[in-house]
Amino acid sequence: MSEAPGPRWLDADEQASWRAFAVGVTLLLDRLDADLQREFDLSLTEYEILVRLSERPRRSMRMAQLADALAHSRSRVTHTVARMEKARLVDRASSPEDGRGIVCTLTDHGHDVLVEAAPVHVQGVREYLVDLADRDDVAALGRVMNAVTDALIDCHPEADIRT
Repeated sequence: MSEAPGPRWLDADEQASWRAFAVGVTLLLDRLDADLQREFDLSLTEYEILVRLSERPRRSMRMAQLADALAHSRSRVTHTVARMEKARLVDRASSPEDGRGIVCTLTDHGHDVLVEAAPVHVQGVREYLVDLADRDDVAALGRVMNAVTDALIDCHPEADIRT
């Protein structure tokens, strides 16, 4: 009987790239979040919820679909949306189609906040990421992360956030 194979360890270059990615993503997301907090008292997650809702018909999504789209737990999104509702950024109501489930809708105030916050967010994405690499590297990063997303969703199709 043979032993199960051990892990395929990362070589030095792979380890360096992995660590650079992990630290870079953490710092990037923290900085983007801090910019939105400082200027608009809005977290990066809240900003992303506003964006997702703004892109939907009637600026609305079912809460479960919103959680899946953000790759966050339903309870986390529920707590975040509750804070946003108190700030009048969104409203929640039972689904008008079938009465089941809760639909989250972007308010006019929420849309106005999004319109004000978007330039700050985009400036940060550009300054902290896009302008630091050449165009081909940014495109390669997108391809790599799409491959990661596809592979992880293929393993867990219930978590498909591509819709």
